[in-house]
Amino acid sequence: MPIHQSETFPEDPDLLPPARRRRARRILAPLDVDERSLFLDQIARRASPSFDFFLFSATAGLVMGIGLLFDTPALLILGAIFAPVMAPITGIALGTVVGSARHFLRSLAGFLIGSLLVFSGGLVTGLVGGMLISSGVLLKLSQAHYYAQISWSGFLVLAIGAGLTMAAMSSNERNAAAPSVALAYELYLPLAVAGFGFASRQPHLWPDGLVVFAVHLASGVLISIIVLAFLGFRPLTLFGYTLSGTIILAGIILLIGVSGAGAVIGGKIGLPTPIPSATLTLTPSLSPTLTPIPPSKTPTPTLTRTYTPTPTRTFTPTSTPVIQIVAAPDTEGILLRAEPGGAIIKSYLNGIPMEILPDDFLLDGVLWQHVIAPDGIEGWILQSLLATPTITP
Repeated sequence: MPIHQSETFPEDPDLLPPARRRRARRILAPLDVDERSLFLDQIARRASPSFDFFLFSATAGLVMGIGLLFDTPALLILGAIFAPVMAPITGIALGTVVGSARHFLRSLAGFLIGSLLVFSGGLVTGLVGGMLISSGVLLKLSQAHYYAQISWSGFLVLAIGAGLTMAAMSSNERNAAAPSVALAYELYLPLAVAGFGFASRQPHLWPDGLVVFAVHLASGVLISIIVLAFLGFRPLTLFGYTLSGTIILAGIILLIGVSGAGAVIGGKIGLPTPIPSATLTLTPSLSPTLTPIPPSKTPTPTLTRTYTPTPTRTFTPTSTPVIQIVAAPDTEGILLRAEPGGAIIKSYLNGIPMEILPDDFLLDGVLWQHVIAPDGIEGWILQSLLATPTITP
C-alpha cells in the first residue's frame, strides 16, 4: 500500500493556507527550533543600531535641549518624535535571554553611544543657558527640574513604551516607531536634562537626571525581558541566567529605592524635594504681675558758674612785595624779555615800578632779574636797569 508522505510547510508565510496563516499569527512564539532561530535572528537584525540611530539621537538631544532652554513641553515632545526607534533596548534584552554576550555588548555599546550624543545635545544648550544666566537673564527651567525627578507617571509611560516596543519588534506586521516615542521620551529626556545641568551648573539637574536615566534604562530592559518571557523565550545558557538575574536584582533594588527605602531617597537624588508646610504651635504667654516700686529721691539741681573764654583776633602776617623802578641811564625805558636774553615781550618807560621776584639769573656775566610789571606781565630785565625808589616826605 502506498505510504503517505508527511506534509511539508513552505518557508514563506504568504504561501501557507489562510487558516494556517491565521493560526501562525496567533502564536506568541515559533514552535520548532528552526523557526525559533529565524525569529531570534530577525529581532537581532532589527535591534542592531545603525548610522540613522546615531544621527537621530543627536538630533533628538539637541531639540530636547532647546526645549529645556525655552521651557517648552512641545519641543520636548518633538525631540522624542525625532528620536530613533529604541531597538537597542530590545537587543539588550534579547542578548540577555539567548545568552549571547556578543549581541548584548553590541546593543549596549550602540545605545550608550546614542545616549552620549543626546547628552552632548543637552550639554550644548546648557552652555548657552549658563551664559544667559551669568548675564542676568532669568530662566524658568521648570520642565528641566520636573524630568530630573522619578515619578510613577513617568515609570508607567516607560513600562507601556518598553512593552509595546518589544512586542512590535517581535512581529513583522507591527511598526515599533509609535510606542518607541514613549520609550525615548522617558530615556532620552532625563539624559538631556543631565547634560543641560552639567553645562549650566544648575543645582538638582546633574547628576539627578543621570540617576533617572539609569533607573529608566534598567527598568526598560527588565520589562523587555518580561515581554520576551511571555512570548515563550527563556535564557538558554548560564550567561543568560546570570545576566537576567543581575538585571532583575538591579530592578528590584531600584524599585525599593523609588518606593522610599533606598539610598536614592536618602540622598534626595532624582526625587522631588518636599515643600515644608507651616505648623502652628502655641506659645504660652506670661501674665503681667504688679510689683510695687519704692519711691526714689528726686535730686536737687545745683547752680554752677561756667567760664566762657573771650575770643582773640589772630593776625596773619603777609609779605610786603619788593618794588623797584625802571631807571635806564642811556635810554628812555627798558625791554621786558620772556627769559634772560630771550624774546622781547614789551617795553616800559623809566620810572615804571616793577615787583621784584626772588629768583635771578646770571648770563654771560650779566645779572638778569625776574620781575612782574604793573599790568601783571612777568618777564626778565637787566638788574642794572632797576633802582630803588626814594621816598619823599
